[in-house]
Amino acid sequence: MRGRISAPAAVMLLLAGCSGSPPSGSPPHQPAAARLIAYDGCAELLQDLRGATADRVGPTGLYGAPTLPNDGIWALEKGQLPARAAGPQEHSTTNSHEPGADEPDLVKTDGRRIVAVAKQRLHVIDPATREITHTLRLPGSDRFDHDELLLSGDRALVLTDRTPAVPFDRRPAPGSTGRATRLTLVDLSGAPRIIGTMTSDTGYLDARQNGSTVRVVVRSEPKIDFPGGTDREDAIEENRVEVWKAPLDSWLPRFRLDDGTSYRIPCDQVSRPSAYKGSSVLTVLTVDMGKGLGDAQPIAVTADGSTVYGTGKSLYVTGRPQQPFSPPAKKPAEPDTDIYKFDLSGSGRPRYVAYGSVKGFLLNQYSMSEHDGNLRLATTTDRNGATSQSSAYVLAQHGARLDQIGRIDGLGKGERIHSVRFIGPTGYVVTFRQTDPLYVLDLTGPRRPRRTGELKITGYSAYLHPTADGKLLGVGQDAETSGRTTGLQISLFDVSGAPRRVDAYKLPGATAQVEFDSHAFLYWPKSGLTVVPAARGDGTPAEALALKVTGTSITKVGTVRQPRGGIVRSLVVGDTLWTFSDEGAHAADASTLRKAGWLPYG
Repeated sequence: MRGRISAPAAVMLLLAGCSGSPPSGSPPHQPAAARLIAYDGCAELLQDLRGATADRVGPTGLYGAPTLPNDGIWALEKGQLPARAAGPQEHSTTNSHEPGADEPDLVKTDGRRIVAVAKQRLHVIDPATREITHTLRLPGSDRFDHDELLLSGDRALVLTDRTPAVPFDRRPAPGSTGRATRLTLVDLSGAPRIIGTMTSDTGYLDARQNGSTVRVVVRSEPKIDFPGGTDREDAIEENRVEVWKAPLDSWLPRFRLDDGTSYRIPCDQVSRPSAYKGSSVLTVLTVDMGKGLGDAQPIAVTADGSTVYGTGKSLYVTGRPQQPFSPPAKKPAEPDTDIYKFDLSGSGRPRYVAYGSVKGFLLNQYSMSEHDGNLRLATTTDRNGATSQSSAYVLAQHGARLDQIGRIDGLGKGERIHSVRFIGPTGYVVTFRQTDPLYVLDLTGPRRPRRTGELKITGYSAYLHPTADGKLLGVGQDAETSGRTTGLQISLFDVSGAPRRVDAYKLPGATAQVEFDSHAFLYWPKSGLTVVPAARGDGTPAEALALKVTGTSITKVGTVRQPRGGIVRSLVVGDTLWTFSDEGAHAADASTLRKAGWLPYG
């Protein structure tokens, strides 16, 4: 390998000895030293991509290709021009992990307008008059498109993840994975109009916004038509032949603007971990909503990526090292989680600054938190086995390395993590199999983290949220002592000393979207109003369960139901509680829940 070590992209992994006590007989995790190596040119990049892909090829195509989270004609619909804009009202915001890194969601508000996306349309609502002032059809019309948006001033950026429905007996077209990401920039200063689009043959992962600057993370698999075959060995060999014939465009995504221009990632902006050669491409784009789409200044790593966590200054993307093909009878090795850190200083292209690795799997972005320059993480190993256990790590950046400086092992033996929350120097980890241990971790001394509390109750919390008076609210499932879940459970924990549950609200047979999507959660500190969309399991559309959370109690305020559609989001503007479904928006008095208006999307 003739690749130069990039500066500052060069990074090395060296995990130092850990604080805390590893499980008996288990040595501290010491991954091999690693660094990111940037490519000098396209020839060696193509050679490495072909080699890594050939290693992963099985008889039917790529082995171990992960499924990415998912979760035309442009026409401006009729709508009246807005009246003179009123001043912004006090309002809630998207339930984002960090205050300096806004996250895309289905609904956004600035207190002056509400903008929502549903069924390939963008809807603008005036919260003062409680009217839909405009509706704009978005590019594309596939019902499998998943749209999210970000808002900055008079502009909205719609991020679309497209996963076309392909019959099981048909493969995507040759040279295509079937995935696509589309960015649509909309001017909202008057009647909304599309002022730019960009599409790419990638899978959308996530995005973070700071001011008008947005970092979009996408991922792409090789676009190769694998012929396959009936004989196992022959099929693998045929597929490898196709890999070694494939051009660079089969790996590097191409970005196309609406004016017909296109570009791909420059080869000198692509790097790889020195420990292995990846076959997929993880790309970070930079978009200034105030300037337009244009060149999104892509940078890339030939590696896997699945979880995105961001602060106002840093962006972390984690993934698992890609494994070579192995026969189904052979259990794959327990992979580590690789961590790529990018510096977001300025509004231009981010910089690679560090690379690290920890043992096990992350649950989601809440399993990570940056505090006082250190990164804290919580992972589970062997998450589907009786030998599973969870750990908390503290990583410090030393130059271009993320070094392990502290670790706690042995959390929830035989269980897996169901939720994590780091708040200042304290960490909270919930594991579950039959009962729910809520662990409290003292991370004040990052080199010597300590487990300071443990509370066992039936059920578990799938999402944890701090309250205004320093308590902890958990949303999850109640369960029998055998571990069988019985319905929605919302718990209030006092964590000022030894953790204890001071109150709980239970809704038998129900589930909440918050359990897997934190954006569905609303907590309004001013009044303690807490809103959780809940489905009862009887086929009726999800309703908004409104609770009042005070210092020591959770009381039910009531429920909000919409005439059509299950509620998926809620927000507060002024004295109004707004709820949203794919079918429309509903306004209610935030104190009494008395209906104030129903706005069908049409």
